[in-house]
Amino acid sequence: MHRSCLAAVAAAFLSATSLSPALAAPFTAKLMATLDRIDDPRVSPDGRYALYDLRTVDYAANKAAHSLWIVDLKTRTSRRLKASDGGASNGRWAPDGSIYFISGRSDGRDQVFKTDVKGETATQVTHADLDVGAFKISPDGKTLVIAQAVFPECPDIACTVAKKKAKEEAKTTGVVYDRLFVRHWDEWTDGTRNHLYALKLNASGVAEGAPVALMPGFDGDAPTKPFGGDGDFSISPDGKTLVFSARVAGKTEPWSTNFDLFAVPLDGSKKPENLTEANKAWDAAPAFSPDGKWLAYTAMKRPGFEADRFGVMLRNVATGETKEVAPAWDRSADAPVWSRDGKRLLTGSDDLGQHKVFAIDPASGKVTALTGSGHVGAFDVGPNGLVYAHDTIEGPAQLYAAPYGGKAVKLTNVNKDALKGVEMGKAEQFSFKGWNGETVYGYVVKPANFDPSKKYPVAFLIHGGPQGSMANDFHYRWNPQVYAGAGYASVMIDFHGSTGYGQNFTDAISRHWGDRPLEDLQKGWAAALGKYKFLDGDKACALGASYGGFMVNWIAGTWNAPFKCFVSHDGEVDTRSMGFTTEELWFDEWERGGTVIDKPENYEQFNPFTHVKDWSKPMLIVHGGRDYRIDQTQGIGAFTLLQRRSIPSKFLYFPDENHWVLKPQNSVQWHDEVLGWLGTWTK
Repeated sequence: MHRSCLAAVAAAFLSATSLSPALAAPFTAKLMATLDRIDDPRVSPDGRYALYDLRTVDYAANKAAHSLWIVDLKTRTSRRLKASDGGASNGRWAPDGSIYFISGRSDGRDQVFKTDVKGETATQVTHADLDVGAFKISPDGKTLVIAQAVFPECPDIACTVAKKKAKEEAKTTGVVYDRLFVRHWDEWTDGTRNHLYALKLNASGVAEGAPVALMPGFDGDAPTKPFGGDGDFSISPDGKTLVFSARVAGKTEPWSTNFDLFAVPLDGSKKPENLTEANKAWDAAPAFSPDGKWLAYTAMKRPGFEADRFGVMLRNVATGETKEVAPAWDRSADAPVWSRDGKRLLTGSDDLGQHKVFAIDPASGKVTALTGSGHVGAFDVGPNGLVYAHDTIEGPAQLYAAPYGGKAVKLTNVNKDALKGVEMGKAEQFSFKGWNGETVYGYVVKPANFDPSKKYPVAFLIHGGPQGSMANDFHYRWNPQVYAGAGYASVMIDFHGSTGYGQNFTDAISRHWGDRPLEDLQKGWAAALGKYKFLDGDKACALGASYGGFMVNWIAGTWNAPFKCFVSHDGEVDTRSMGFTTEELWFDEWERGGTVIDKPENYEQFNPFTHVKDWSKPMLIVHGGRDYRIDQTQGIGAFTLLQRRSIPSKFLYFPDENHWVLKPQNSVQWHDEVLGWLGTWTK
């Protein structure tokens, strides 16, 4: 933000507070970036405690740290485990009530450590020569399965260590590739794969003996890249079998979504067996039932489509017979979790602008919502109910506990002091008739310290994905409360293509990026202006990232009249070049109905570049140098086109960020620039 803009904002705020002493403090980008974040609740075997992760930020150092906390479910009191000193994440209960976690405290390599409920001291469990990326303890407590990045052609860990050392010591820097991926998400590929290894645990719960390779020579990753974790594999209750989800890479990896489930004995006596070879689409998230008789997992039906509906599947472990549990439930399921008694399957899913936990009866397929409005980000099961992290547009996540079908009880009050005296903008969901006369939902968020007699400038926020949702959650990158704190109202539309409204609604955007969702945005904008008279339609800017950035670039040439300015973050400006510069080719090839080679006309149909001649409004372009999903040349190209046409424009470049802006100080800089841009053009 320009200093003049900052001064004007500060002066206006000081003037307002002098006239209205009771005016609440605004929510700011820096406050958002420095809030503690609660996540990953895990209920103890006896049901007395919930372990959880708390992320804290050292803003001056521009980094975050994770620590483990425990809340007593009876007294609702929380405490930090001293064993977290030196870093601790991925806290997991062992069957005996001890706690295992990952830390890099010993020699800089991430290893598994353990502590007890008191959490005073920690014992190192693994001494692996490579980082441990994820782990899981067998239900009998005798085996630890860990994930490490190895060269799949290597016969043992020592070979991988030697090859890594040779690469580090080599004087040459050239890298030769003979297949894709060359790069994925935000990393250049180095030839390693995430593989799983089994380690025996002694009576003290410490690993001993040589690791047993469970995926020798396997050309694929478990956990999956780039966002996989211990939810990608499950150990049978008898401690004899591991099932993991992975995709055989070969030379088709960038255009294949054929993830399968593989079973392997924990003693490594057999090679992994493909359990879901018949399904050429995505199989994921295996979970054994408590009695070991059933394997639950999620599965898609259409190969090549990453946003297909995930149905919940049940496989009879003894016979291999498989069925979908609730085929008529028109929602896409998250990873399934068994209740402790095995009578329920629980899963999360988007639902009409919320993200709820649902219980599914494995026998009848009956589906029941266990939570209501808002967003459940993570949950775990206890003996009689749930512990979950819950947030809304109007506030960050806290932990809650609820018996099945009962009333929720709040367990934590994280950020109580930080948010004291801060007023959040009030959110309201609305609906209207969009494309094809179908009901479309959206949210309006009022400015903080709202005065109904005033009109307010508007931030029109467009979500990415595009199969996503601008829903009732507390987002740490696109949070309407930052705009509310700066005096803006926000309007957000879940256009066709959004999740949580049925699979047909989600499917409607494919091959239709520029018409159906645009119609929803146009009608949603008109509906919001008609219903909420405090929205100043003459002082509005449209903002979006990823698909939202594409849509901003598209709107700039096809529907720019309502807006004073635009912000396009990591957005496509040339869909044809996107078709051969992105890494996950399956995405574009599904969305465009073919490859850029075979169907070039499909890539041109909704190409923002074809309407650049009609660009006229000021635009801020943002891009990350490590964004390999949408290459930085898209952002540079858009800025070049704007400059060449003498349109007021800026280019904000983060060389160290990927598709998202994650570093705390970068996040604040991003918001300062964006709010400064909006302030310049909506005065």
